[in-house]
Amino acid sequence: MDKPYYSLDAYCKNTFKHKCYKIALNAHMTCPNRDGTLDTRGCIFCSAGGSGDFAVPTSVGCEAVLDIRTQLEAGKKLFGDKKIGDHFIAYFQAYTNTYAPLSYLEKVYFTALSTPEVCGISIATRPDCLSDDVLALLKSLRHRFPEKFIWVELGLQTIHEDTARYIRRGYELPVFEQAVKRLHALDIPVISHVILGLPGETPDMVSKTIGYLNTLPIWGIKLQLLHVLKNTDLATDYLAGKFATLEKDEYLTLLIHCIELLRPDIVIHRVTGDGPKNLLISPTWSLNKRDVLNCLHQRMRQLNTYQGRLCAAAVSKDTSH
Repeated sequence: MDKPYYSLDAYCKNTFKHKCYKIALNAHMTCPNRDGTLDTRGCIFCSAGGSGDFAVPTSVGCEAVLDIRTQLEAGKKLFGDKKIGDHFIAYFQAYTNTYAPLSYLEKVYFTALSTPEVCGISIATRPDCLSDDVLALLKSLRHRFPEKFIWVELGLQTIHEDTARYIRRGYELPVFEQAVKRLHALDIPVISHVILGLPGETPDMVSKTIGYLNTLPIWGIKLQLLHVLKNTDLATDYLAGKFATLEKDEYLTLLIHCIELLRPDIVIHRVTGDGPKNLLISPTWSLNKRDVLNCLHQRMRQLNTYQGRLCAAAVSKDTSH
């Protein structure tokens, strides 16, 4: 591996023999945390874009089924002159991407999967939005497109219920665990999202989240730095002085420890985060993503450490919460 951890780039090159570029999509869905089913405010850290601030811009009122193909074409153009080849991951990113009528879900997934340049789709959703019908649809699509992959991304963020209530996650931990196991039974890889730097969480609490995930059949993980974005309830608390965001050195120390604890077979899809420049309040050092990655790799080499170095400790450690 070219990095001291099992990166998504390494996985794609090992599995497909080429790099895959991700195009973030907005399928015009909503979320039970926004439509009143659970809440109307969304998660405390979530912007008005439903965590889809980097999705390809779309015209309001477009017919979304047709728009998916248009977005994929527009997304390719965003790479500019970069040599990207013709292998793309269609990433359903904005809001909750299994939270719509089944017929609609089938159309948008089918549109993406039937696009020749798309090698697979990644669906960001909530574990409490995976009904039997949705799971049956995903199983059916796997058989209809055997040469392509379907990944499901679940926003866990933390295993600690006090933190989960604060961020308004809206479901309890057993719901996540059941969703992971049901998807695994269908041979659908699961990517778990974990936020580092959540208010009130100590490094030991974060370690317990990683240890818990090591015991589950997850395939991938996104380790995301907490961002404070404008016009969120998290921003209100931050500006009121209720918590501080991590400094770069603090984040790198915590991130490296998480990587050391993590099972070596788990593919790491992200090690930092992307806060839109026009929305980001803190931490502003994260805007220089290249610097963050360079510092991470340099420090891990200096420490002679790597993913899974402390994995046995992570699995055996008490994961009570």
